[in-house]
Amino acid sequence: MALGSSIAVFFIIWWVTLFAVLPIGVRSQQESGEVMPGSDPGAPARTRLLRIVGLNTLVATAVFVIFRFAIVPNF
Repeated sequence: MALGSSIAVFFIIWWVTLFAVLPIGVRSQQESGEVMPGSDPGAPARTRLLRIVGLNTLVATAVFVIFRFAIVPNF
């Protein structure tokens, strides 16, 4: 698999896994007991986007390595 194809596949895997990783560890304002006036009680209290992006990158890398070993045995 060429470098450009590998980057494209990793990018697609990263975006797909993002939707699986997004809800991990997120607490709503209602659950935390800190509802801001004028906001929805189901809105996240703290988003922690950097943590989510880092975790997603680790998960996507693991999935990509498994995919790459399945496609190209001499990785």
